[in-house]
Order: sequence, then C-alpha cells, then structure tokens
Amino acid sequence: MRAGMLIGLALAAAGVMAVPAAAEIDVAAVRESLVLPEEPAGAVSLAEARKGLGLEPKPVTVAGRIEGKGIDPFLEGKASFSLLEIPADDHAKNPGHNADDCPFCKKRRANATMAAVQFLGTDGKPIPVDARKLFGVAKGQDVVVTGTGVFDAKLGIPVIQVTGDGIFVRPK
Repeated sequence: MRAGMLIGLALAAAGVMAVPAAAEIDVAAVRESLVLPEEPAGAVSLAEARKGLGLEPKPVTVAGRIEGKGIDPFLEGKASFSLLEIPADDHAKNPGHNADDCPFCKKRRANATMAAVQFLGTDGKPIPVDARKLFGVAKGQDVVVTGTGVFDAKLGIPVIQVTGDGIFVRPK
C-alpha cells in the first residue's frame, strides 16, 4: 500500500490529477497522433534509462511492461500507466503461469525500476481518456514509449517520470 501511495504522489507531482472533461477529446485523432506504426529503434530498459536521467527532462525511448508493484498500473480515466522492467528470462510467458502468485515474479517485481508514464494533450494537460481505451493496452503488455523523462533519486521509490509523445504496443 505504501508503494501505491508513493506512486500516486509521483503521478500527482507530474500533473496527472487535474484534467479537462473527457467529452472534449477526439479519441481516434489522439490515438492516431500517438500510436507509432512501428517499434522505434534504440529503446532501452528502464534501469538503463534511469542511469542517464536527472531532474532536467531528457528525450527517452524506453521498453517496459505495463505492471504495478501490487497496485493497478492504470489511473482510471487518464492516459497514464506504470511500467516495470521486462524480465530477460521471462518464464511468466509459460502457459498457466500467474505472475501475481509466483514468488520469483513477486520478488523481481518488488526490486524492479518503475516508470510512471503520462500522455499530455495539446493544451499541456494530461489526456483524460483511459490508456486502456486510448491505446488498446492491458496489464502485462510490453510497450515502447518515446518522450521525455526525469528521475528524482530523492523519491522514496525509484520512479522514472515519462511524458510520452509516442507509444508502440508490442504484439503479444
């Protein structure tokens, strides 16, 4: 629960909480402007991206899995989600495997670098459309996000804050 509160605070600090009404959004147009037709080259892991980030926003292209550390990775009604590292030895893809019940997966997830991703509209405010609806994504999916990132090492948990300007959803 503590991690969930910290992530919520990180997202609030990034400006995710105040948004215009969803009725003002042309979802199809926004989707077309953000969804990338092919995977961008040069995507790095969250841990690698974190090494090069600080308090000044820098361009990033990161690959991650939509997951949370014991919380829902999505903020309902917002184009926002959390990412965790994509495991190198992904035994979680085995048929019948439940990562939420696997002690190995739980431990790895607890120690993984995390990113809080948000997408802003042309007005500079977070897009008030749920990322699941906007991008057709679900928990456990691998994505590549382009945009700008910052990392504050003083936060209680290692959370990269990414403001996305493009997303590629990797095929399952």
